[in-house]
Amino acid sequence: MKEIIKLPLIKTVILFLFLTTGYVRGQKVQIVNDIGKWQLLVKNQSYFIKGVVGQTFLGKVKQYGGNSIRMGSDKQGLDMALKLGLSVLVNLPADAERYGMNYDDTAAIHRQTEKIAGIVRNTKNHPAVLMWAIGNELDYIPGTLPYNLKVWDAVNEAAKAIKSVDPDHPVMTVIGTSMMEKVADIVKRCPDIDLLGINSYGDIYTLPETLKKYGWTKPYIITEWGPDGYWEVKKTLWKAPYEQTGREKYNCYEQKYKAAIDNVSGQCLGSYVFYWSGFKQETTHTWFCMFNIDGLESPLIGLMHRLWTGEKSANVAPIVDSLNIEKFVRYNDIFLNSGSKYSARVTASDADKDSLTYKWEIRREAVYASYAGQGEKVPRPLSGLINEERSTVSFVSPTEKGPYRLFVYVLDSKGHFSTANLPFMVK
Repeated sequence: MKEIIKLPLIKTVILFLFLTTGYVRGQKVQIVNDIGKWQLLVKNQSYFIKGVVGQTFLGKVKQYGGNSIRMGSDKQGLDMALKLGLSVLVNLPADAERYGMNYDDTAAIHRQTEKIAGIVRNTKNHPAVLMWAIGNELDYIPGTLPYNLKVWDAVNEAAKAIKSVDPDHPVMTVIGTSMMEKVADIVKRCPDIDLLGINSYGDIYTLPETLKKYGWTKPYIITEWGPDGYWEVKKTLWKAPYEQTGREKYNCYEQKYKAAIDNVSGQCLGSYVFYWSGFKQETTHTWFCMFNIDGLESPLIGLMHRLWTGEKSANVAPIVDSLNIEKFVRYNDIFLNSGSKYSARVTASDADKDSLTYKWEIRREAVYASYAGQGEKVPRPLSGLINEERSTVSFVSPTEKGPYRLFVYVLDSKGHFSTANLPFMVK
């Protein structure tokens, strides 16, 4: 301490900041290969990513054993992550062709690269930074249309610019799993990225084989994963996708984590589960959300706690096993007469034997957005059709013709819920 006091004031302040916060130089993050198995090292310690996508309920990420967030570069978010002891995969703003970016325009690419490098320059020393992600699914154009291969040249240019500014944090780009032959193009055109981020849902199990097929030998991170997507499941005659029940989602998340994420291949460095938030309208308002809008926890929260730590929560959520309208079974196309009376039944279980309550809703089917629910309007619950709160209820179908969904929510009064829904058509 005596030596610090003798230093000039400015050096004393800098040294104090370095010793207490790390803001003078961020933490060094490395990727190493140990006898064919890739590892992420933070402060020379092995670091397997147990992360989430979303910026709400972050205290519960740490509480339940998570260690990282995927988010933007805003200082407030980074400071919050640091306070909670969480690292951040920082999303960097690269534009996609679907939003009007022209990857034949060298001036536009240069401006984008300069913007990315500027963000990195201003953010690199924040101790919450884990690594950088250049864009998200830059190749994807709705309808799976052909894209400009020069996007990968631009990604590599950005990667080189990032490394010239910050050699201490790995760099990736994030892709989806459509047209996976693009991996071969990335191998060829993006030699300067250190790893690959992959958003994967139903096809998560085949990733190691697919990456090997197209020549990817570096590590990867599952940057987004969750239930089977609405583009992957069975649909009604009117093209409404069947959302998984609470039980099906629980089993789905568990199987995917154990089979495809928990470093089984030697290439996977961890994952970011989707979606750690209370509301996202994408086909339905329940498809991806792991919390509800009031902050109640779905069974998936307790599941991630167990998968991340090996520990079971003191009290777990109920789980909806099935939902039926009349005698229709799952994957039957359900046609109802307008303004007529019907019955519905939900079957749910609770491992803690807690007393359960029930809430029911009917909503119009959403008009689907072309990409990731962006701009999709939230159908509101219709009033006066269900006036009961039991496991078996009667309801009146809407009078207007068209597609609808019946939703049920099962609550345990301990801060948990589970849900399911069924699409039906009023004729």
